[in-house]
Amino acid sequence: MSKSEHNVYEGERCKICGSECTQILYEKIESTYHKCTKCAFIFKDPACYVTSVEEQQIYDSHINTVDDPAYVAYFDTFIQKCIIRFIGDSKQALDFGSGPEPVLAQILRSNYGFEVDIYDKYYAPEKAYIGNSYDLITATEVVEHLKDPLPYFELFKSLLKPMGVLAVMTQFHHDDERRFEHWHYRRDESHVSFFTPQTMATIAERVGLEIVYIDAHKNVAFKLK
Repeated sequence: MSKSEHNVYEGERCKICGSECTQILYEKIESTYHKCTKCAFIFKDPACYVTSVEEQQIYDSHINTVDDPAYVAYFDTFIQKCIIRFIGDSKQALDFGSGPEPVLAQILRSNYGFEVDIYDKYYAPEKAYIGNSYDLITATEVVEHLKDPLPYFELFKSLLKPMGVLAVMTQFHHDDERRFEHWHYRRDESHVSFFTPQTMATIAERVGLEIVYIDAHKNVAFKLK
């Protein structure tokens, strides 16, 4: 196992809370990461980002369809945990980062009666959310791709109706540098931001949201305070 080196240094500050970071370097990995000493947010050094072309090629390689029962069940679990228990009768939704095939949007429409707008940087780039507000905003397997996540959470908050729900799915890191080195989620070169429940609590505090559900692995639901 390769060794990592880290120290608090005068360099990158946390993009979530502005605190000092440690720098994480691995002997066998070219990418450099920064970890917040306060909220545990980890982010890839900007010098190590892939290009937009490379990023889209990675997205294009993901083959997920509504005809895959396991994939539909995966989303149904998310919907039951993070949405149905907290949503009211109104069902105007935005699926932010819908991907090449907006499977979640299709499930929300056909199985749960939502009206759904979609947005995706590459596959649905028209910003349909401008001028609208929503009872539900979903961001599944999205925030790990965001180079500066906090402004997006501020955007999500601004788009929520008073009783609206923001439901987010992203795999939480284990706050262990050795496990992080070998973690499959880190090895996706398009993933640049990594969170923990602690990070999500800090985001909620800074943006003015309240966490109404979170698990230890990947799912979190917010509402307005």
